[in-house]
Amino acid sequence: MELTSLAESPLSLIPPVLAVFLAIITRRVLLSLGLGIAVGAVLIVDFDLLHSMEYVGTTLLSLFWQDGALNKWNIDIIVFLLLLGMMTCLMTFSGATQAFACWAAKRINDQRGAKILTVLLGIFIFIDDYFNSLAVGSIARPITDQNRISRAKLAYLLDSTAAPMCVLMPISSWGAYIIAILGGLLATHQLTDLNPLTVFMTMAPMNFYAVIALLLVLLTAWFKLDLGPMKQHEQAALTGQLYAKDKGTPAGETLPKDQGVQAHMLDLLLPILTLVGATVFSLVYLGAKASEGPFSLIEAFANTDATGALVYGGLAGLGVTLVMVLRNQLPANTLLGALVTGARSMLPAIVILLFAWSMASVISQLETGKYLASLVTGNISTAYIPALLFLLAGFMAFATGTSWGTFGIMLPIAADLAMGADTSLLLPAMASVLAGAVFGDHCSPISDTTILSSTGASCHHIDHVVTQLPYALLAAKVSFVGYLVLGMSGSAWLGLGVAVALMLLTVVGCLYQLKRSQAKLAQQN
Repeated sequence: MELTSLAESPLSLIPPVLAVFLAIITRRVLLSLGLGIAVGAVLIVDFDLLHSMEYVGTTLLSLFWQDGALNKWNIDIIVFLLLLGMMTCLMTFSGATQAFACWAAKRINDQRGAKILTVLLGIFIFIDDYFNSLAVGSIARPITDQNRISRAKLAYLLDSTAAPMCVLMPISSWGAYIIAILGGLLATHQLTDLNPLTVFMTMAPMNFYAVIALLLVLLTAWFKLDLGPMKQHEQAALTGQLYAKDKGTPAGETLPKDQGVQAHMLDLLLPILTLVGATVFSLVYLGAKASEGPFSLIEAFANTDATGALVYGGLAGLGVTLVMVLRNQLPANTLLGALVTGARSMLPAIVILLFAWSMASVISQLETGKYLASLVTGNISTAYIPALLFLLAGFMAFATGTSWGTFGIMLPIAADLAMGADTSLLLPAMASVLAGAVFGDHCSPISDTTILSSTGASCHHIDHVVTQLPYALLAAKVSFVGYLVLGMSGSAWLGLGVAVALMLLTVVGCLYQLKRSQAKLAQQN
């Protein structure tokens, strides 16, 4: 079967753009992804329908078996989702979730406290974005539910703390991946006097979108800033409708049953702490085992088996959950039922992930990223390089559904462009790629991290995408202005300062308009 590359053709944009457009219009993610995959397969095999079916089958098989061996990364993620589903369901059925909510309600008795707690958990658990969204979602959901915060708002809080924190922290799966790429780029351009870790840390304040997204999520949690469709979801939550029940049960949702078991808040807290602790230990242990020479925490994170660590952490967390449940004498039939129900609750998310991974494979074969990257090679002023790279990386991540893939393609291009145009723009150019990739990933309905944030919050996926979009676009607008200032002035701190000031002024304006609307409504009533 001969495969076609469309790296130099705008046709390579058709499958991802079609999938994204249909997902937003129809709100049927599987149908949209399926059509995108089918169209991509037809293009790849040069419109041979028989071979396109063969290609789709081979692509699906490669998700589990590739190059004569199991596809460990994908399988580990699926296993971790199943483990987390069983763990969450056990805690729900045993009453541990409700016990923790009651304990937290005595200390957190308003929406602001529940949202701030969620944001702080998202900030502090920065090891991995998958782990962040799913684990923090499990901890925070009972508290936000009790305070009548919509699942859409919870999904936004999870998604807008997970990736922005991971991309800023060197001791994270994202940080290790980026530092590894930076090391190769510095060597390629013979900048051996620069340390990749130091370069990464220097670039952190230049990652305007990540910084602004974190600032915006904190302001949103504190001031109840409901933009666009989020307002309708929050109003519905006040009446007890935390998610759109007419659309069915969202992935990750488990229905509690009163078993008469007297659970304690520690029955939820200890398994979660075990999950976090075991995952961190596994990340360091597996990374140290795979590294050579003296132990280094950065080296350990750079060489670790991130998905394997998630599985080990999930097994440890589930084990402690079982111990706590057995201690409370949960009936055996209920225990087995909870395990089955928990695994089943993750199946919708797993199916969407499989489709998203298949779409990523199609996009990789079409070389959509290379076509997008070629758009930046024209004659442009050096002052506009950071801002243009931010937009291009954002669109690439949006269309491909992967920030990591965008890093891999765009960071070398940004480095080459800066070294050829103005070496002082090397770090700002690469930082703008990191920022744009996170922005595009936040907006994309085919992004696996966006899917898992929906799962962690137990929110309908497209509801999360649509409600997060206004926040992501707002953060992107002020970040874009910041990059223009950076390019023209040469000062990263001035660019960041302008972006932060614009964000604060925008939020003040939004809050003022909100108060005026409320006052006008009160007069009419």
